[in-house]
Amino acid sequence: MREIVLDTETTGLDPNAGHRLVEIGCIELMNHIPTGASKQWYINPLRDMPEEAFRVHGLSADFLAKHPTFDVIADEFIEFIGDSPLVIHNAGFDMKFVNAELEQAGKPTVPFARAIDTVTMARQKFPGARASLDALCQRFGIDLTSREKHGALLDATLLAEVYLELRGGRQAGLELAAQAAVVVMTETTVTIRPPRPHGPTEAEAAAHAAFIAKLKTPLWLAD
Repeated sequence: MREIVLDTETTGLDPNAGHRLVEIGCIELMNHIPTGASKQWYINPLRDMPEEAFRVHGLSADFLAKHPTFDVIADEFIEFIGDSPLVIHNAGFDMKFVNAELEQAGKPTVPFARAIDTVTMARQKFPGARASLDALCQRFGIDLTSREKHGALLDATLLAEVYLELRGGRQAGLELAAQAAVVVMTETTVTIRPPRPHGPTEAEAAAHAAFIAKLKTPLWLAD
């Protein structure tokens, strides 16, 4: 089963207020395990970068101006995600931005039903606990030392590990290993012993007959 872990960075919180995507990161999974295939796009939002957003991801308007607009990379993005389910942390946020950009580029939008929301998964698995990506990485012992700022591809990579843990951890790999196990039969040497004699001796047979003769009306001789 193919899935795509997806994360985005934006200029703000609401595409309806004029905010745009500035980065998309995608990690390909096969049977919930990363395949090594990934995609990253920096996107020119054709607008300024608010200071609060810059503090989150560190992507400046000058840096992004050197990259293509979304409509230029839209077909490549659509081809990579295909019709696979999309694993997203807080799916409502990323999906509304992705679909706003697709609509603006004249492309079909992505049905929300395709999204697997890991925030929802985490809240069901750990009711009342924090469900941020940082908190889940800490819970599962996933290394966060490289995460000085948010980045779509980095966060998608971390989310792929979190998703695997939310689905039951590395046990899935152990099951595959068990299925692949091969039992090796070793050859053994068996020593054949001669049969033991079990018949009575002549003396034992005579003693038995004498004992039987003393019995009165034995059952096996009754009419």
